[in-house]
Formats: sequence, structure tokens, C-alpha cells
Amino acid sequence: MKTMAYTLDKLPLKTLIGPVSRATEVLVRLDERVARSPVRDGFVERQHFADAAAALWIEGELVHLEDLVLHDAHMDVRTPTHELTRAHAVLRTRRRIFAQKPDWALSRDGFLALTGRGGAMPAASQKSRDGEGAGTASVEADDRDDAEADLLAEEFAEIDAVLARSSKILSGADVPAKAARPDERPDLIYDLDWNEEERLAEWHAVLAETRGQPVVLRAAVLLEAWSDIEVLQHATWLGPLLVAALLRQAGLAANHLASLHLGAKNIPRERRRARNRADRLLASLDGIHEAALAGLKENDRLVLAKSQMERKLRDRRASSKLPDLVELVMSRPLVSTGMIQDRLKVTKQGALNLVGELGLREMTGRGRFRAWGVI
Repeated sequence: MKTMAYTLDKLPLKTLIGPVSRATEVLVRLDERVARSPVRDGFVERQHFADAAAALWIEGELVHLEDLVLHDAHMDVRTPTHELTRAHAVLRTRRRIFAQKPDWALSRDGFLALTGRGGAMPAASQKSRDGEGAGTASVEADDRDDAEADLLAEEFAEIDAVLARSSKILSGADVPAKAARPDERPDLIYDLDWNEEERLAEWHAVLAETRGQPVVLRAAVLLEAWSDIEVLQHATWLGPLLVAALLRQAGLAANHLASLHLGAKNIPRERRRARNRADRLLASLDGIHEAALAGLKENDRLVLAKSQMERKLRDRRASSKLPDLVELVMSRPLVSTGMIQDRLKVTKQGALNLVGELGLREMTGRGRFRAWGVI
């Protein structure tokens, strides 16, 4: 059995307990406010967009929020970049986690789905789980009988399958998207010596060993462990989403999914990558605190903006499109003319008239492409 490389001994609890209490207080206050907020749905959706863009920012890539919004609405103004598609993957994953039950993401099925793995969880990972009803039986080894098959025959079979699929597509037939096998790892993209299964099992062991600790302290340890173990090669952003799911499962963020990337964005890289683990844990705790503070400010801003816009809805006809535009604007960081036309089923001039009546702030200042947001 693999020896744990990540240990939990000698945690500086005296140093951490103050930041843990402070982050817990703000996080709970934010969740209570979101639960009673008149802009709850819009706040949650906006947090998805902001956190997805921040996830790429932390990795050193710049993704403009307006490009992400338009890409999500299938209204790109330019060819999507690789960074944009990755940010959209973060956005879709956040939505998927929040749409499920709070305990789904860290369950066996949820974890396998989020990491793109079919079949069973690694044996070491399965054993690391506590008594939540999951079995601890070891996973059998994969079948190796195909190793002696004729490689040339397999290649020809794959070519025949591609040709058959191409013929169906060209003939106009409805062909389902080809699902990539989870065990297919091109050596041009992946380091084949990078044992993700073993690293995932190690992180799961940390998840099990921290059970019983204060939730926010546990979240900080798991964030630091995910970065230290370097679990996944091409989805480093998944760790903070799993930790956010843990905060939701524990009830501290039951009404929203914490934007941990957005909070970490406000922490200097020197602190997030410090040599001392205690300093990295403090940076993670401060990141959780910053995420909650940013959420409080954003919620207050949206509540004020909605109350101002609702004043302009008084004495409007029941058939007016303005209330629908208010809901659309609250659910996105910005809206374009095309998005308004598509959602409200109005003409371009009608969309511009509605924007003028509502008094939205123009975000781009360009003539060919115009977008608006709340003040």
C-alpha cells in the first residue's frame, strides 16, 4: 500500500484558529443573506461566471467575462480560444455541482463523474472513505487479455469505424457524439507516468483523515493538499470546486457554491505558493474569507440595482417586456442585443428601446458590438 506523502501532523492550530473563525463567520453570514436575497438566482449565476474566469486567471490565462457570457449563450463574436473553452468547462462544472444534491460531488458517483472516470474508484481511495455506507471491497484489476491482440488489426478497425461514422455524418444521419474512453491518455498531452489514480486516492485519504475538524479548517487543508499533491494534470481547477461542494454539504454554504477561485485571486501568488505549509494554509483561509466578503458586496450591489430598476416598472402594462429584461440582466454579468432578442423575442430596435427605458450601463462602448450591465 502506498505510503502517504501528505501528512497532517504538526498543524499550527494556534495560528490557524483565528482565521478559521473569521472565515467561518463571514461565510455563514453570506449564506444566510443569500438564502433571503431577492436576487438569489442571479447572484448564484453571476458567481459561476466570475469564479470560472478567476480559475483561469490563477493559472495565468486571461479570459474576458464578456467573452465567456457570449460563448455560453452561443453568440461568440470571435473564434473561441482554448482558454475560453476551459473557462466554460469550469462554468459548466459549477452549474452541474450546484444543480445536484449537496452531497453528490464528493460521493462515489459524483466524484467519478466530475473526474471523467468510468468504472470503480481506486482501491486506496475507496478504503479511505469512512462509514458512510460505502463498501470497502478492493477493486479488481482491469482485464489484460487484449494485450496480445494484433495491433495492426486494431488500427484498421479504428480506421473503418471512423470512415463509417464519417459516411453517416455526410449523409445527414443523426450520429451521437463519440465519448472518449476515460483510460485513453495521449502521451502528447499527458505524462503517462503521472499516476492520477494514486494521487486521487491520496487526496481522498486526506478528506477522510480531516473528518471531525472544523469545516473551514478542513477546507483549507484540502485546498492546500490538492495543490501540494498536484492531483490532476489538466484540471487543477476541479479541487476548489470539490472543496466548495464540501462547504455546501456541511451547511456553511448551503444556498450557494463558494467562489474559492475568486477569493484566491485576491491573495498574492507569493502567499499561495509559499514554502512553508502554515503560510499556504493561512493563504487558503484568507482566500475563503475574501470570497465570502466579495459575495456580500456583490449581493448588496445587486439588491440595490434591482430595487432601482423595479422603480421603473411601476404603472407598466402587464404585457411589458421590462420585467423579463430585469431578470435577464440580473442573471448575467452583461447582456448583448442578441441575447435580449433571443430571450425576450423582440426585434433589435425593440431590444435597444428596452435597454434605454431601463437605463442600463453600457459595458463596451463599441458600435458594432454593444453590451450592457447593471450600474
